[in-house]
Amino acid sequence: MAELTRRLLLKEGMMALVSLGVAPGFLARTAALQGRRRRVLVVVFQRGAVDGLNMVVPFGDPEYYFARPTIAIARPGQAEDATIAIDNLFGLHPRLAPLAALHRRGHLGVVHACGSPLSTRSHFDAQDYLETGTPGVRTTPDGWLNRYMAGRPDTDATPFRAVAATPRRPRALDGSAATLVIPDLSRFGVRDAPGYDDIAAAFRDRYQTGVDTQLSIAAREAFDAIDQLSAVRLGRGDPANAAVYPVTRYGRALRQIAQLIKADVGLEIAFAESDDWDHHADEGGATGHMARGLDDFGRGLAAFYTDLGDRMEDVLILTMSEFGRSITENGSRGTDHGHGNAMLLIGGGVRPGVHGRWPGLRRDQRYEGRDLAVTTDFRDLFGEVLVRHMGLSPAAANAVFPGYEVSAARFTGVLR
Repeated sequence: MAELTRRLLLKEGMMALVSLGVAPGFLARTAALQGRRRRVLVVVFQRGAVDGLNMVVPFGDPEYYFARPTIAIARPGQAEDATIAIDNLFGLHPRLAPLAALHRRGHLGVVHACGSPLSTRSHFDAQDYLETGTPGVRTTPDGWLNRYMAGRPDTDATPFRAVAATPRRPRALDGSAATLVIPDLSRFGVRDAPGYDDIAAAFRDRYQTGVDTQLSIAAREAFDAIDQLSAVRLGRGDPANAAVYPVTRYGRALRQIAQLIKADVGLEIAFAESDDWDHHADEGGATGHMARGLDDFGRGLAAFYTDLGDRMEDVLILTMSEFGRSITENGSRGTDHGHGNAMLLIGGGVRPGVHGRWPGLRRDQRYEGRDLAVTTDFRDLFGEVLVRHMGLSPAAANAVFPGYEVSAARFTGVLR
């Protein structure tokens, strides 16, 4: 217990130094990465279970309109705020017009009817299954993104290899591989933060002469970070290409992830969150509660894409949510917890359009008679991302999803 406590103290203490603006002590490696492009995966979690049927609308399936008399989005051309067609069956919610422009450029793909093969209507369990990559197993200690990093050591890695722009570490990044949680990048690199010198001195006295080798090494790296603090100024700089991010926590998270990518500090995995998608009542259709959320969501993704410019050839955005919503609207003009859902992918390596097998919305086609069936196991999509975007071999991807075989035969084809 004492050993664990010491390790936790050092870990949390180093994170406290980071929150005060400590620049990492691995800047030699960071400098070596300048000008070198690497593949980056940005995961955006829509927490609360977004209604994928109103986000990516199956307007060509007539059952959609029978099931949603008050919240359905009009067919293309039949109203001012109508669905923006992607093909003859699917279209985007009108508040996602900025993403429609990305589709026209060939950089937006959708995988519909995607999710967990094991159904749960619990937000907690469903998010846990999605982030650990082990549906049905509640005891998995680490997340699939962390297992990817742990199984693919990088000798050039910096502390910025994996960053969560969130208030706390997401389950997907739990594990043995080092990750950073940076809720506010604007404070990173501010040496004159209140109490900085006192905290630094206290940590030097406590750890730099420690007998534990790992603790001593980690401490020296942290103190080297303090000494080289002024070498970077990550929290400054306006977005490029006149990109305008939403002034929300989600918008700020995407903006700081873009700053890290443009700074060439070795970012490989980034994580952001968009909240408030649990619309049991008054969900709205083309306008209303969900429409306002989609406006923020879409503008954030489009601003990120614009900000990065040609760097998006090496960057992939993957959006996900714990499960979808019921096909039929409820008596409160909302939707209840469902099953299959839509996931978006944005980047230069994306094949545009809607991918995956559409199961249909008739009652005899529904999961348990009420929900969109899952035809793409989320592990097949995540495996496709790791293999085709991140360059992992299928055999190595198997280790990321314990008990599941990643097979190219089940890939959706959403990535080139």
